[in-house]
Amino acid sequence: MKWAEFRSLLVGIAPDTALGRIVSIRAETDKEVLKRFSKEQRRIRNEWMQRRARGVAPQQTEAFLEQLRQTFISMAGGGQH
Repeated sequence: MKWAEFRSLLVGIAPDTALGRIVSIRAETDKEVLKRFSKEQRRIRNEWMQRRARGVAPQQTEAFLEQLRQTFISMAGGGQH
């Protein structure tokens, strides 16, 4: 099955199915909703976030941190007083 076909099938999954509930838990970003998650919902989301974090190459992390550092330097006036 091609990715486009698989993706189109996934889009139609209802939130009241087991897979739909897991997808919604993994995708949730609202801090108020996250506060009300059950222990099981937190476990599902944390496992997903950890798996995603492991997929980031160290070079990507270093590049992001360097960008962040440069942004802060720029915000502080380029390091000049």
